[in-house]
Amino acid sequence: MSRIIKSLFLLSLLISMPVFGIEKIVILGLFKEKAIIEIDGKRRLMSIGETTPEGVTLISADSNEAQLNINGKVGTYTLGTQIGSSFKPPTGVKTVTIAPDTQGMYHVNGQVNNFQMNFVVDTGATFIVMNKYQAKRLGINYKLDGKQTVTSTASGIAKAYLVMLDSVTIGDIELTSIPAAVLDGSFPEVPLLGNSFLNRVDISREGQLLELRKK
Repeated sequence: MSRIIKSLFLLSLLISMPVFGIEKIVILGLFKEKAIIEIDGKRRLMSIGETTPEGVTLISADSNEAQLNINGKVGTYTLGTQIGSSFKPPTGVKTVTIAPDTQGMYHVNGQVNNFQMNFVVDTGATFIVMNKYQAKRLGINYKLDGKQTVTSTASGIAKAYLVMLDSVTIGDIELTSIPAAVLDGSFPEVPLLGNSFLNRVDISREGQLLELRKK
């Protein structure tokens, strides 16, 4: 078989090969240099430069948006964006998917009393826990309005004040009247999303991903 005939034969094979299109992409989670993307029902945690078997490449990502190359077409998408032509109507169930950092900790952005706050998920903490500086930034007069108590920390016994938060929002999940503890010091550096919030949502794991679902 001549080289020309071989080339024509290979070209005909390529033309006849089926092309698998992507029907639906949903942006589920956005993080620094990572994104959680559901492609035709398959959930994937992607890092920058990674390409899925379906031909989707993550070009860039932060907590606000992700830039994807989808089979040669580049676009910028925000959290919750659905890409494609075959969508199911929303179920109304509010969920938040959280990916671990390099140390296995689950950080998530949220709001307390409508103020932005970054949390680390801690199922071992009884309450949402923050330090006195974070409480002051939120306008919480913990010494006047809180109930004084003591709690155990990594550094020993610490003075704390129990307060009630008007609202705590994580993604699309908003809960009201959430008990919290304010430690009278600089610990913890990052507020803890404890069980006073977590006990009021359903928690599940899929691989390394943590999913919170409003009850």
